[in-house]
This record gives sequence, C-alpha cells and structure tokens, in this order.
Amino acid sequence: MATALASIGEIERELSSQRTDPATGEPFQRTSVMTHLAWVPQRWEEAAEDVLAGLAERHPSRTIVLFPRPESEDGLDASVEVDCFPAGEGRQICTETIRLHLGGNRAQAPASIAEPLLLPDLPVFLRWRGQPPFGERPFEQLVDAVDRLIVDSTEWPGLPGPYAQLAEIFDRVAVSDIAWARTSRWRPQLASLWPGIAEVRKIKVHGTEAQAQLLGGWLRSRLGREIELEHRDADRLVGVDVDGEPAPFPPGAPPDPADLLSDELEQFTRDRVYEEAVRAAT
Repeated sequence: MATALASIGEIERELSSQRTDPATGEPFQRTSVMTHLAWVPQRWEEAAEDVLAGLAERHPSRTIVLFPRPESEDGLDASVEVDCFPAGEGRQICTETIRLHLGGNRAQAPASIAEPLLLPDLPVFLRWRGQPPFGERPFEQLVDAVDRLIVDSTEWPGLPGPYAQLAEIFDRVAVSDIAWARTSRWRPQLASLWPGIAEVRKIKVHGTEAQAQLLGGWLRSRLGREIELEHRDADRLVGVDVDGEPAPFPPGAPPDPADLLSDELEQFTRDRVYEEAVRAAT
C-alpha cells in the first residue's frame, strides 16, 4: 500500500527508499528518459490510469500525475511507486510514478509542487486531460514548465472554437493532439487520391467532431482554399466522403490509447502541418 506523503522532502525520501534493491542494498539504476506530467481532473481518472498502465515498459520515465481537487481543503496528499521490469542480460528498467492530490489552493499553483520533482536535463511532457482552461493560472504555469503539451481535442466541447485559443500557444510550447494522431491513416489515404482530391469541394467525415474539424482544416491548409465540411457523428473515424463518394478505407487497425500517447512521447519538434490544420479549422 502506498505511503501518504505531504511534502516534497517526504516524496524525495520515499523515492530514494523505493529505488534501493532490498536484496543488495544498492540503488536501482535510473533509466528515465523524460518526465511525464499528467493533469487529471476527477472525471478522467480511470481513463488516465488505464493509459499509464500501458506506458510503463515502453517509456521509462518519472511520471507525475496531478489530481486537482479545488473543492477540497488546502493540502498535498502524495504517493510514490517505483516499478522495475526485466530488460534482458540481467538489466532492469525502472519507472517512477508520483501521484499528487492537490487540495484547495494547491490546485491553483501546481508548478510550485511539480517543478522541484522534474528530472534535470531531460525533456518534460504534459498530458492535459479534458479541455485546458486557457489563460487560467494552473494551465499557464504548467505550460511554461514543459517542452511539449499533449492534448486530445476529442475531449473538448464546442469545437472548433477552442482551436483558436490553442493556436495562440503554438509559439510557446510544442503541441501534440491525439485526435490528430487518430487521423494519421486517413490523411495519406486522402492524399493518394491526387490529383482528383485537388478539386474537392466538400467532405463528409464519419467520426468524432475533432477528427472532422482537423481533417477539414488539413485539406483547407494544404489546398489553400475553403472546403465545405459535413460531420456525421461516430465514436471513431469510420469513413470520409469526398464530394459525395466514399474514399477507400485505409489499411491497418486504429491504434489503442496507450499506443497513441506513446507515439506522442517520442515527438520533440513542432508539427507545423498540425498547427496549420488547427488554424484553418477555425
């Protein structure tokens, strides 16, 4: 059972204790290649934990999960886990997970707690569950502390409106969008329809609102002109009609959520094509 911790010092001491091999008394070799922050409001907890469970062996990292509880009493309630996996030839890969429940005003100043726990000289990724509160203190603090922001605009209401606010931070932090990644099989499939696709006037997307808006924005930005967009709701991208004709279905199976996040954790530069699609979607 995880020990409840209430300060940065207690967290660091518990990490040091759990990184020690009880059989030899020697510390496990640290194998982290990044710090992975995750901002997880209460409604997203179960989904976030499922995805994190699938990442551990693929991306050895220090993961810091921030659970904001603004309605609770002020305070920090933290727990630490160190998990090690065999990596062949007697080696192990160890991951560290720090869960921080931020009560009351603590939820308004997350960077003051998270920044002392970031691993030095390694990239920092922030996965924000749900729609970010653009302009508000918690979001602004964390964006300024990380190298890459990962969102899933499928989780956002009111699209395409929020894309305008997202575009405003492109010069501050690199952005990945899991909704965009879910269109990755369809974009080359549609591009393969060249030169006919150059004359397209309307597309109908059978998928989520985010997938429809991003595919529409992508085509507009690539072709440099307006294209009419119709959306038919589905929980995943199952079809695209081009001027009334169904486009051929792309090969392969859609990736699972852990694979999608895993792929985004390997990106270190801005995605200009995505940025242009977001701007064109608005």
